[in-house]
Amino acid sequence: MMSESAVSVFPEELRERDQWVCWKEEPRDGKTTKIPVTPGSGAFASSTDPETWASFKTALEYADTGNTDGIGFVFTDDDPIVGVDLDDCRDPASDDVDGIALDIIERLDSYTEISPSGTGFHVLIEGELPDGRNRRGSIELYDTARFFTVTGDRLEDTPPRVARRQDALVAIHREYVQDSDPRSEHESGNHRNRDETETTGSAAHTGVDLKDQELLERAQNASNGEKFERLWRGSTAGYESQSEADMALCCLLAFWTGGDQQQIDRLFRQSGLFRNKWDEVHYADGSTYGEKTIERAIASSSEFYDPDTRDTSTESIPRTSKSSTTASRDELEQNQNRAYLVEKNRLLTVRVDELEATLEQKDERIDRLEATIEDLKTELAERNREIKQTREGQAETMSDCDTASETSSLWGRLFGGSSK
Repeated sequence: MMSESAVSVFPEELRERDQWVCWKEEPRDGKTTKIPVTPGSGAFASSTDPETWASFKTALEYADTGNTDGIGFVFTDDDPIVGVDLDDCRDPASDDVDGIALDIIERLDSYTEISPSGTGFHVLIEGELPDGRNRRGSIELYDTARFFTVTGDRLEDTPPRVARRQDALVAIHREYVQDSDPRSEHESGNHRNRDETETTGSAAHTGVDLKDQELLERAQNASNGEKFERLWRGSTAGYESQSEADMALCCLLAFWTGGDQQQIDRLFRQSGLFRNKWDEVHYADGSTYGEKTIERAIASSSEFYDPDTRDTSTESIPRTSKSSTTASRDELEQNQNRAYLVEKNRLLTVRVDELEATLEQKDERIDRLEATIEDLKTELAERNREIKQTREGQAETMSDCDTASETSSLWGRLFGGSSK
């Protein structure tokens, strides 16, 4: 049952929709299953039959009677809401969260609550679910003909509203659900390569074996050397945040090191961007901010430096040359920047959502002020009418008094004169 405080923080975007059911647990085939219930009647509800749904208030009131175990929101084709179900990823005793779940929650950055069991999370966003499969392992995505049990137990530090996160949804669907097992795109090669690096010291993706100083010289003399040099000095000019600049430099280092995580880390620590945050643990799996940044930079890089090709075909070509090799280097630079652009797009989307929310609040404030003005105008008109009526009444009274005074004076003259 949801507490009064939980109800007050539940997103208005969902409360205003009449897409609510109640639910109760029942054993089916040896397992406990959450059965949807029609608010009020207690009959079986269907996630495809609107006649069995009700308003948020009605569902909550029926749940408060104790006839059900809670309330749920139904997803339909007529709303933009998508639900992300993350199961078996939280330890209720220690509050530890699985690294994949934490990554998804942070990237979606929308209303997130702890599931009724306490062992998972439900994330609610606005967007369109990509085509293809919608479930893999403990991750499941819904956008129609299903319902979410809700608790109102919002995860701390997540937004209190349902935000639009289409780009993040597409990326998460591709990485964790559609094509491969969870972690595969980030780790199927990276974990193997990390082991190779630890045992052989070689680069993860290519045969790059450059000493740090030689690598830096080549990076600084490349066609995008000015960009590399700015980041290396610690400049964040052109980036919304230092985190974006960190990612941009790591993408460049990933290219030049061939994806060698240890060398990327070692070089980054020598750059002007290095800060204490690099070694702070930011993920439940124990990963630090720096480790996760390197991991994402490598995962987003599709091409890596090939010293053999460079030595035989590009070393002597002027940087102003319009050769195909230069064009190829430009294409590589674009690939290196892809991760940065994706992250920047996410941050810009967050900013746009924040501004839209602020604008919506101001519009609501304007509407309230306009309503107040109309009420004051009505009140003023009423008072003016009352004042006018009062003045007319006073004028009539004064007129009656004048008439009475004249009559009395005439009466006095008539009768007063005859008494003498």
